[in-house]
Amino acid sequence: LICEENFSPRIRKPSSIKLCLLSSRSTSGDMVQFVEQSLDTNLLNNAVRLHIPNCLLLPGGVSIQETLNNVIILIVTSQSVHRLVLPHPTHMYRSDLVTELQMQSIFTDIGKLNLNEPAHSYVLPFVQGTPATAPSASAAWISHQGEAVFTLASPSGGITVVTLPAHDQDGTVSILELKQSSMMQRLAGWMPTAIRGDQSISDLAISLAVHQLEDDTFIFALCQDHKLRMWSFKHQMCLLVTDMLDYMPAGRGEVKASPAQAHKLRLFFSSSIGLCLAIYLAVPKRSQFCVLQLVASENNRYSLDHISTQFTTQETLVDFVLTASDIWAVWLDNDNQTVVKYISFEHSTAGMWNQVFVQPSPEEEVHVGEDQDPREVYLDVLFSPLRFTASAIIKALQIYKRGTERYSDLSWEELKKEVTVTVENELQGSVTEYEFCQEDYRLLQVEFWSKFYACCLQYQDVLSTPLALHISPATAMVCVLKKGFVSFLLPCFAVDHLYLSSDEYLFSEEETPIAEDSNLSRDVLQLIQCLRMVSESLPEDMAYEMDKALEDLLSPEKVSEKVLEGLLANDNENVIQDILNKLQDISNPTVAINTLLRELDLEADAETESRPTAHPLRVRISLSQLYGSSVAASLICQAVCQTAMTRTLLCRDLLILQQLYLRIGDNVFVPGGAQLLQLQQDLIPRCSSLLCSYHLLKQMSLTLSSSVPLDILNADLQHLSVLELSDSTIPTSMLNPQTVVELFYQNVARKAIMSQIFSQQDVEGSQGMLHWPQMISSVLTLLCQFLYPFDMQYAGHQCWHDTKSTSSRYQYE
Repeated sequence: LICEENFSPRIRKPSSIKLCLLSSRSTSGDMVQFVEQSLDTNLLNNAVRLHIPNCLLLPGGVSIQETLNNVIILIVTSQSVHRLVLPHPTHMYRSDLVTELQMQSIFTDIGKLNLNEPAHSYVLPFVQGTPATAPSASAAWISHQGEAVFTLASPSGGITVVTLPAHDQDGTVSILELKQSSMMQRLAGWMPTAIRGDQSISDLAISLAVHQLEDDTFIFALCQDHKLRMWSFKHQMCLLVTDMLDYMPAGRGEVKASPAQAHKLRLFFSSSIGLCLAIYLAVPKRSQFCVLQLVASENNRYSLDHISTQFTTQETLVDFVLTASDIWAVWLDNDNQTVVKYISFEHSTAGMWNQVFVQPSPEEEVHVGEDQDPREVYLDVLFSPLRFTASAIIKALQIYKRGTERYSDLSWEELKKEVTVTVENELQGSVTEYEFCQEDYRLLQVEFWSKFYACCLQYQDVLSTPLALHISPATAMVCVLKKGFVSFLLPCFAVDHLYLSSDEYLFSEEETPIAEDSNLSRDVLQLIQCLRMVSESLPEDMAYEMDKALEDLLSPEKVSEKVLEGLLANDNENVIQDILNKLQDISNPTVAINTLLRELDLEADAETESRPTAHPLRVRISLSQLYGSSVAASLICQAVCQTAMTRTLLCRDLLILQQLYLRIGDNVFVPGGAQLLQLQQDLIPRCSSLLCSYHLLKQMSLTLSSSVPLDILNADLQHLSVLELSDSTIPTSMLNPQTVVELFYQNVARKAIMSQIFSQQDVEGSQGMLHWPQMISSVLTLLCQFLYPFDMQYAGHQCWHDTKSTSSRYQYE
């Protein structure tokens, strides 16, 4: 094993995050990367890359186990097995009342380990080392006695189990093979294919899973013959064989004729429901998930009860996870884009998978206006938040410079300067003439910058390739592990969910959680569909005109009138008429609009004060660190930005739609009636104000902070004392692009948010309070309320106006 500590570039755009857990990323066949990251504290020396020469990492070949004292990483390759014993994070400091804002990672001292010692590695004596003879699947676990146990599926059939003694005990390595001839035929009721113990290639396991139950361990093998086999590790017997084709409604003969290649197996266990299995049957155009429950009877007899079958039209499954109620899955679509969905396997009567709205990839082309500088436009796009990771830019830079520089010590601004110099030097080196007209030089700029941008886009796509799906059983946090970073899945607010969902997912009023009345729910659904029709019909130039008007502080109401005039004048496909027809189905439009506006109004739900609660010192210290790391700040503030961007578009479309209502008011409302008056004097002004507010919140989320001159800093400290704000700073990495909202969250808002969340809660001993979907939703709501510009008492409003008044303090990137 060759260990390279802190291999990755230290410049990192904040998108690779995980809640105090480890993520592993296989970059090549014989190399595996590990990153430990925390949402509560910044970790030092938290990245390591292991190179195992000439050994291919097997499917399922990385397992991270947690004990009371250690974190143990188990690795299975084509020729060897490995065990890394690392200290548990809770035991790295003498006191559990840790107040440091930076802590050492569990990988800090990994360089002191001799990874080739027998306690850490074992070379398999029964493999040849070529890909054709490598095991096809693997699984690993720590036994109750502390032993490291590895299972490998032999390419010739059968399962080999390698057991290493506990890391703190002496002992020898044991190897045994599970064979079909050792199966208890009287229990399974079928004749083994090889009485003498030799295996058939149809018995090759393509997916393995393991579960420890009481004093035994069950090994589940999904094989090429489409059969599921369950082995007892204790008795070395096959206790159960089930033909998975029995659960297919049609086409069994055609599927049976060809060996399985991409079937997958996952397990879930809880004390309430027992052990459940989810089997993915990969069949072209009719793949399905089967959920089964293991049932035990007397005398070691086992059977499987069928719970549910869910079908999917997606083709390329990357990974999936089974929980107590849902199946979560991640796919690659035909355009190589990540698709994440989930479904309730017990209560989904229509078989409809729920959408997960994935952040889109950066635009393939950058539009440069005639009056714009190509260099500035491309730099704005490349270094704007939510688009490119630093790793993608660095890789593109290395290719562009044809060098091996690692750029490990550059700040975000220095990286931007390095990119600028590199592209400009490349451009200058290609110029052979001494004189250029301005237009020719501009076209040359576009050519070279678009070339570099395309390179960044290529590497961003590679780094965005999904590898695995992870769901924390303790917190219900869902993460998608990608090749270059980790993506978090956050709950979607009800109004955002309605606006982002496609029509096929809004098939009943049950999908409208913002209204209890069925008639109102139906009206809101129709209204949302009209908003999407407005959005789809809006040309890019008109959308830009609306956005530019907000930038220039023009009246949104007047601009929306102008945009509507343009839509009516260019309605060649009768889209406006389709919208008008849809509007006729809304029985009470003003109530539906008012319902949407109420959901969008953050000020309406803001709590002005909270009752302070005295917590013990231990709890207060824990709360002071909760979601306090720089990666947590970037995650939360990116979520704020996404929310603001979605709601800006929603308010824009709603404002245009209300202008259309005014134009056809006599056909919808009673002339001179109260509804038309309410639309003119209440609903449209409220929508206009909300549009401005969310646009401002979006700009704050996209504005990068820059260094502050000393004289301005001194003046600011005096101003902070007037506002009664803290001047304490959180030591964040200078290598991350930090936005204004992140700065505000870390230095002002976070402590106030945590105090408000837990002010009326019994935090001590309550793990339920850290349930991820509930907790992160509360944090996002409160942060948006702190930043909401309507409330002049909020510190966020004061700070933002202060930044706008000093042009040298923040720069737009």
